[in-house]
Amino acid sequence: MTTVVDRFLQYVKFDTQSDELTNLTPSTPGQMIFAQHLEKELAELGLTEISLDENGYLMATLPANLPDGTDEKSVPTVGFIAHLDTSPDMSGRHVSPRIVEKYDGGDIVLNQDKGIVLSPSEFPELKHYVGQDLIVTDGNTLLGADDKAGIAEIVSAVVWLQEHPEVKHGKIRIAFNPDEEIGQGAHKFDVERFGADWAYTMDGGEIGELEFENFNAAVAKVTFNGRNVHPGYAKHKMVNSIRIANQFIIMLPRWETPEHTEGYEGFYHLNSIEGTVEKTVLTYIIRDHDRDRFERRKKELEHLTRKINNEFPGVAEIDIKDQYYNMREKIEPVMHIIDIAEEAMRRSDVVPKVVPIRGGTDGAQLSFKGLPCPNIFAGGLNFHGRYEFVPIPSMEKAMMVVARIAEIAAERK
Repeated sequence: MTTVVDRFLQYVKFDTQSDELTNLTPSTPGQMIFAQHLEKELAELGLTEISLDENGYLMATLPANLPDGTDEKSVPTVGFIAHLDTSPDMSGRHVSPRIVEKYDGGDIVLNQDKGIVLSPSEFPELKHYVGQDLIVTDGNTLLGADDKAGIAEIVSAVVWLQEHPEVKHGKIRIAFNPDEEIGQGAHKFDVERFGADWAYTMDGGEIGELEFENFNAAVAKVTFNGRNVHPGYAKHKMVNSIRIANQFIIMLPRWETPEHTEGYEGFYHLNSIEGTVEKTVLTYIIRDHDRDRFERRKKELEHLTRKINNEFPGVAEIDIKDQYYNMREKIEPVMHIIDIAEEAMRRSDVVPKVVPIRGGTDGAQLSFKGLPCPNIFAGGLNFHGRYEFVPIPSMEKAMMVVARIAEIAAERK
């Protein structure tokens, strides 16, 4: 019998790293290859209404198994969603996972030759998983638990429901989409075709996480246009765009950055600098849970751009684009879907931890497209890098939470 762990170890072999520079959907061919593999697997499992479109969006149905005489329309259709891609931040090619059995609480040597060690002194959350089996990397790649753990958990939960017909449930829709890691996972998601009353993304972190609040998010590009002159004859002539950009950088509050904030605290994050004397471009991401503070942060960047232009006329220009908004305003009117998720966790012997997401998920954008979609833990930690790991019991619990949500939704109608 294929387990959730077996599926996960198989799925991470697919190289599905996304790439925001291709302007394609999916952004990389490996995602479509993985989607086609999953399409075949779902068909073999006997799911219905399977569709894979040209953009790499895979959808399928587990039909209802309600008692005779039950009006199926009285039972909501619940969806479960996970993403195919892994982060561009680190290679996901040739992932070589290893199971550390009954973790003893000490250092885990990931790569002896390179001296790469996963240590509780640097990652104290490891201490929460002493005695459990952990899946780790070999130190050369990320692991891919974000979000192949979520995919494995959803597929395994569907199989569990098939094997336990005594657990009654309504129609279940599942979807696996590309390009979440580059912020485009929900862009071409057909909510109407998906046809769920609400859904959950299985894309959270450690066990128990349940999230229905996320950052409001925007990206800002600030361009500084300079004038290059031979440095030996540059007095009163040269306009060094790099120096002006540096002046702009230090005008922002130094403590309102990712490395100094937590919880509900927002920030400005300087994500990249590309520059010469002639032209420098700063790319910022702007984040805040509170919509008013979010709007004020955007206005502050515009204000600082005007200040620069007062000193250096016409040098600076800014372009700000919103990316997504806090899903809380879309979830609050349907808080019963959070109640159901919490109850499903309790039935699975998991303590719910309702926390705000210091980031975003596809669920945020889907919520604003008409599909309320909070986020549930997939179990992994230290995403996007070589120190990523996932405790096996967390994956098994996540699988059961999916199954219990299906059960409870049918009970409550």
